[in-house]
Amino acid sequence: MTVDWATIGRRAGLCLVVIICGLVLRGFGYRVGLPFVVVKYGGSVLWGTALFLFVAICASRQPLRNVAWISIAIAICVELSRLVHTPWLDAFRLTLPGALLLGRIFSPCNMPAYGLGIALGAALAKWRDRRV
Repeated sequence: MTVDWATIGRRAGLCLVVIICGLVLRGFGYRVGLPFVVVKYGGSVLWGTALFLFVAICASRQPLRNVAWISIAIAICVELSRLVHTPWLDAFRLTLPGALLLGRIFSPCNMPAYGLGIALGAALAKWRDRRV
């Protein structure tokens, strides 16, 4: 089975757009007066979407259903990892990359937002893959 570079490229482009949207939302959302819930959970939805697209790039030969299950497992593990506290992990979480990748505070309310983002990522990938 050969690698479909066009599909990988489309998914990478979508992932980049989603990451930029998430950074803009988290960086400027409060400044433009968006409500807390929109910035907080909108960012979590976009994080789930970016995660799905990243997994879809890495596992490009897998069906989108499998990519979704892998993404859900990763999202749950990342959220649960916030319950683990070691000096080096807490120090990493205080950095911008650590906060963006792992987050800082455990919140079970994030998991439905991640699920919604993963579903959005699957819909975007399916839509974009079919448009070619």
